[in-house]
Amino acid sequence: MRIAVPNKGRLHEPSMELLERAGLHAVDGADRKLYADTVDPEVSLLFARAADIPEYVSDGAADAGITGLDQVREADPGNVEELLDLEFGRCRLVLAAPEDGDIEAVVDLAGKTVATEFPNVARRYFDEQGVDPDIVEVSGATELTPHVEMADAIIDITSTGTTLKVNRLAVVDEVLSSSVYLFAREDAVDDPKVEQVVMALRSVLSADGKRYLMMNAPEDRLDEVRDVIPGLGGPTVMNVEGETDGDETVAVHAVVDERDVFETINDLKSVGASGILVTEIERLVE
Repeated sequence: MRIAVPNKGRLHEPSMELLERAGLHAVDGADRKLYADTVDPEVSLLFARAADIPEYVSDGAADAGITGLDQVREADPGNVEELLDLEFGRCRLVLAAPEDGDIEAVVDLAGKTVATEFPNVARRYFDEQGVDPDIVEVSGATELTPHVEMADAIIDITSTGTTLKVNRLAVVDEVLSSSVYLFAREDAVDDPKVEQVVMALRSVLSADGKRYLMMNAPEDRLDEVRDVIPGLGGPTVMNVEGETDGDETVAVHAVVDERDVFETINDLKSVGASGILVTEIERLVE
């Protein structure tokens, strides 16, 4: 199985880090090669431009790929399936126009011109809106086109909106909310190895923001302990040899959200828990 991964840019490092956390460590100096083996002899990586990855997967050069949803929707290969939102590289594809102009709604663009690096996404969007502007494809500096009279509006990627504000552009509508996805060719989706990769990546994402709590607690206060643990289902309870002040003691293990750890520890202490240990979770298979 071959996975296409962005070869550089803002998506490369997070993609590689996520694969490594999932156990798919690249070997043999991957940073300077077009291909790299991983510690799994059945999985290799192919490094390509983020925009080219959907085509690599569609054509069979790779079985699966990691790139932005905006790139997949723009390529529109037709024979790939989006498998998993990898929850990074979040951005929006927006329709924007000059702040002091007369474009205030999508319908105002009838008969006007829109510049974009995403012509296919733009055409589908305007078809859905029932509006038919001229679409001009550009390869960069899209936000400048309204100011040099190349276009009346643009469809472009924004993360924070700062670039739009600097160029005195206002958002008219959101075209697409995007993040980085794992996707695969339709005839590879049911491959056991693809399913293993999906499970491995999902387990890493599930573990993000979670912590594992271990503690001892008096058995006769177990219901109180359960009440203060905001975990995934009920906690795991095990017997512990020995006694504390004459009372039977049990070991309690639970998974909780990181944001709840501070208050949870204080609440657990108040109901008699002791020896509380908090650890990070690398992967969580649900």
